[in-house]
Amino acid sequence: MIKIQVPATSANLGAGFDALGLALGFYNYVEMDESDHVDISSADDIDVPKNEKNLIYTSANDLYNICGKKLTGMKIVQTNNIPMSRGLGSSSACIVAGLTGANHILGNPLSQDDLVNLAAQIEGHPDNTAPALLGGIVTAVFDGRKVHWVKQEVYTKLKFVAIIPDFELKTEKARACLPTEISHKDAVYNLSRAALFSASLLTGKFENLRTAVHDKLHQPYRMELIPHCREVFDIAYAHGAYGSFISGAGPTIMAIVDRENKFFSGKMRFSLKNAGIKGWQVHEFFIDNDGTKILENKLQ
Repeated sequence: MIKIQVPATSANLGAGFDALGLALGFYNYVEMDESDHVDISSADDIDVPKNEKNLIYTSANDLYNICGKKLTGMKIVQTNNIPMSRGLGSSSACIVAGLTGANHILGNPLSQDDLVNLAAQIEGHPDNTAPALLGGIVTAVFDGRKVHWVKQEVYTKLKFVAIIPDFELKTEKARACLPTEISHKDAVYNLSRAALFSASLLTGKFENLRTAVHDKLHQPYRMELIPHCREVFDIAYAHGAYGSFISGAGPTIMAIVDRENKFFSGKMRFSLKNAGIKGWQVHEFFIDNDGTKILENKLQ
């Protein structure tokens, strides 16, 4: 068996729709090995598909097919810390785990770039899969076949605070609410802010982040699917957040906060409760700069 650690991710980062994403220090763990049958289980009693439709298994099978190998079965044990359908990259973590594990079992025939490309082809866009594989903040363009990416390791005085509601929002529904066309003015609005986000984060001009996380491509539409979204944004800013944005397709809201703001999470929990916003959890994370790792290798 091998044991794989895959980080959660936060995609879009406001204006960088389908292009920007970062890895968080919060992990799923997957144990994998070849078998003569399909044996899939969950170490933490989270309900997961236990047949060939399991996303880790199907991703591993895709890699085997590419390498001209037949996958007769696999033993998979999942530990699912990343909540599902919350905008924290749970699906991407499964894809990345399956590809990484299968590649390692076969002796690493595919390069890192190969894995980045294949993960994006399976997911449809690279904003979650690329940072899950690579770590750090990743800017990526997917042309349908190849991902053109740049990873930037981030060592800042920031923490990322996830405000996670107790309901799911399927990515399909979150994408279905988006317009099919946008104006030239709105495109310029987003391009300028996406560029400002990366530059400001990496140069320490954190005061720019409140402007940089604004967008007109997805957040105004997805807010309507997330009860209390605008109110949670306002509360985060009242307690000193540099920026707040919908994480991925939502419904999680991410706040960018100075590490020295030690009581931000406690204030958020108190204010949410005081405002009657129930069932939301608040968790602090730092950026993971390493991406997916093989923690144990006990292959026969």
